[in-house]
Amino acid sequence: MLSFFNSKPVLKDLIPEGYVDIHSHLLPGIDDGAQSLDDTQSLIKEMQKMGFEQFITTPHTSQNVWDNTKAGIEAKLNGSLEALKTKGLNVPLKAASEYMMDGHFMSLFQNEPLLVLKDNYVLVEISYINPPLQLYDILFELQLAGYQPVLAHPERYTFYHGRENDYQKLKQAGCLFQFNLLSATGYYGPEVAKMGDQLLKKGMIDFVGSDVHHQNHIQGFYKKIIIKSELSLKEAIAQNQFFRF
Repeated sequence: MLSFFNSKPVLKDLIPEGYVDIHSHLLPGIDDGAQSLDDTQSLIKEMQKMGFEQFITTPHTSQNVWDNTKAGIEAKLNGSLEALKTKGLNVPLKAASEYMMDGHFMSLFQNEPLLVLKDNYVLVEISYINPPLQLYDILFELQLAGYQPVLAHPERYTFYHGRENDYQKLKQAGCLFQFNLLSATGYYGPEVAKMGDQLLKKGMIDFVGSDVHHQNHIQGFYKKIIIKSELSLKEAIAQNQFFRF
């Protein structure tokens, strides 16, 4: 399924000038991403070299793991922007959140506004171990509350591999799909790359994201892609312009 020929491009060379990234973990000390302002500055500078222009960074919100709040994330964003300016880095940086879909999430969005990517588009994820039993209830209620779910890295949920009907069901339930760019290089393993390739080929990927947490992720952009669906990947990358701000 995968192609390892030398003719494949390096991932960073697929990033167009002016690219808008909608998934990263760049705010310092707020989740498992950047741990200091120096980390934030270094990651952003490396990403800018590759063509990244605008950043919608998305710290995790997950009960009892990363108990971030809308107010807390916004305060961290504003403080980080001011601190980066003092370092000479004036960057187009906004914050949303990557919300774990669990029982707590439903009560959260029913009682207070979420941090969105744009308009009503909200980035969501599920556990890598198994989907929540109430997944489709959550998706239904989320849309009833006026939100458009964008499911982060569907190719990485290995319990769905080989189960095309489940991906179709998620789509029919109203999910848009966001592909992790590093999946195209095999960074998360060949099976994840294979699943991502299939989703791209079937036209099921709507947007992409870097999901950058640290320097190892940056180095992953200097690897060649191993997927076949290069054209579909380029098309999905271009669709991120929807989020330009």
